[in-house]
Amino acid sequence: MTTGLIISVVDDDESVRISTEGLLRSLGYAVRGFASAEAFLESDVAAGCACVVSDVQMPGMSGVDLKTALSARGLATPVILMTAFPNDATRQKAAAAGVACFLPKPYQAQALIDCIETALAA
Repeated sequence: MTTGLIISVVDDDESVRISTEGLLRSLGYAVRGFASAEAFLESDVAAGCACVVSDVQMPGMSGVDLKTALSARGLATPVILMTAFPNDATRQKAAAAGVACFLPKPYQAQALIDCIETALAA
């Protein structure tokens, strides 16, 4: 099933991060949470993570910048971005960076699940 797959949740909003982690754990995923993109990239999880669910707007590095940094390291890790401020410019930047999915906050649980399943199957 999902054993061994680590999904990282990167969001500076602790309540969103914790609730997203809880949802993913309830589905059987191993989950690691990070308050910033920088903390994630510096972790031992970054290179072996199956998927990243990240906020777009965070202090420091954005979610789009996180996807770009992973790609620059040669990592094809799928990244799902969430944002409370969806707009066409951000959506286009995310698409250009190669994100797997772009969700508005608050997200629907099933929409996130669908994005993760699609990203992991790709």
